[in-house]
Amino acid sequence: MRWQCGTLFRGLRPVVAPWTALLALGLPGWVLAVSATAAAVVPEQHASVAGQHPLDWLLTDRGPFHRAQEYADFMERYRQDLQDLELKYLLQKQDSRIEVHSIFISNDMRLGSWFDPSWRKRMLLTLKSNKYKPGLVHVMLALSLQICLTKNSTLEPVMAIYVNPFGGSHSESWFMPVNEGSFPNWERTNVDAAAQCQNWTITLGNRWKTFFETVHVYLRSRIKSLDDSSNETIYYEPLEMTDPSKNLGYMKINTLQVFGYSLPFDPDAIRDLILQLDYPYTQGSQDSALLQLIELRDRVNQLSPPGKVRLDLFSCLLRHRLKLANNEVGRIQSSLRAFNSKLPNPVEYETGKLCS
Repeated sequence: MRWQCGTLFRGLRPVVAPWTALLALGLPGWVLAVSATAAAVVPEQHASVAGQHPLDWLLTDRGPFHRAQEYADFMERYRQDLQDLELKYLLQKQDSRIEVHSIFISNDMRLGSWFDPSWRKRMLLTLKSNKYKPGLVHVMLALSLQICLTKNSTLEPVMAIYVNPFGGSHSESWFMPVNEGSFPNWERTNVDAAAQCQNWTITLGNRWKTFFETVHVYLRSRIKSLDDSSNETIYYEPLEMTDPSKNLGYMKINTLQVFGYSLPFDPDAIRDLILQLDYPYTQGSQDSALLQLIELRDRVNQLSPPGKVRLDLFSCLLRHRLKLANNEVGRIQSSLRAFNSKLPNPVEYETGKLCS
């Protein structure tokens, strides 16, 4: 199959129509059976459309499958898997179109310089959006580091990642549960065998993508060894070395990158909606403003990190990107809950507090 470049965020798409391959490879058996039967009774208006396969209409909103739950589940898996496959391809190519350019800050180390990893190192990538990018919010799809070790080093890097969605203090960041449950793990790719360099990449993809303003990385090391009795790899913490000759090796980080995309953000438009909660322009504009704010709240909180309870990212957005006071944020949330409870078939969910 031949591939071609697509748009900035969609990455790559197959040139041929995906249905020709997917009908034979992925659709459930009942779909294939009905498709074979329906081929002989395709309505004339569908069969005569130029440039289309005569069975394409089966998969449209006029066909017999679009309301079937099995088909909907299949299509959701197909779209998600294909997008994540595209993302991995772009990450392997280090495609600059999906890199979110940010500022590297660290008092413990410098990029491209060797350091002793016996002590914990802290570094971060930040965007300073309120100063430099007030019209954008940012979504993270992947995080990548290129780490090099000295030859014959027995050290193994260990990273703890904290993500701050919209700004504020470090305490308003959430911990990334790498390799816990269904959350992805680090993927390592060899880059330079001579320098023992590897790309460490964690791909959030469409399932775990989330907002970010600052990414905090805490790097420590553990010693990798082989257990003679069980022939398994074991790890233990390095002891403080007072003798320089007993150094276990050095480490270097060449790059630290966040991949994702930026979305247009209009804080004045949101402030205008909030203003209408107390001073509606016309009759009914208050209800319209409340409905729009509820929709915005739910869409923002939908990108909450994994956990038993969703984090209240919407309050963080109001607090740090709109610079609203805590009591104002609480008043807005109370108004939204009260209005939502009056709607037919209201959908409410519990959220956990992240931002003070």
